[in-house]
Amino acid sequence: MEDYVSRETKDGLIESARRMRREPTRAENLLWGKLRKKQLSGYRFRRQHIIQTFIVDFYCPQARLVVEVDGSIHELQKEYDKERTRALKELGYQELRLLNNEVERDLDGVLKQIHGRCVELTPSPSLPLSRGRVPPKAVGRGS
Repeated sequence: MEDYVSRETKDGLIESARRMRREPTRAENLLWGKLRKKQLSGYRFRRQHIIQTFIVDFYCPQARLVVEVDGSIHELQKEYDKERTRALKELGYQELRLLNNEVERDLDGVLKQIHGRCVELTPSPSLPLSRGRVPPKAVGRGS
């Protein structure tokens, strides 16, 4: 996938993302109500976020997780979705696909699923060593 995106393409993507934010599906609206403002254990999410030439439903930068909420249209575009998932993975993103009715029927279960993926994918912070201290030897390793 090319890194360069023309100005016209970028402008079109921005306008499409804005329109999708103004006109969310019922499932997207329900999920956004629970993801916005770091409500899910402090994880920040963006909605209708642009990644190169894709507009993803929800994106968590800390975990590099893309969450897609699919309606019936996705039955007709399975090949496109498969290629899109591959392209996003190549760029270093993980994707979680959910169905509209899954979000509407079991929002708590969906939130647990998203939270689990965020925890799994978020790199743990490295603790800096104090100045002048030598790190302890690993237990079980011979010298």
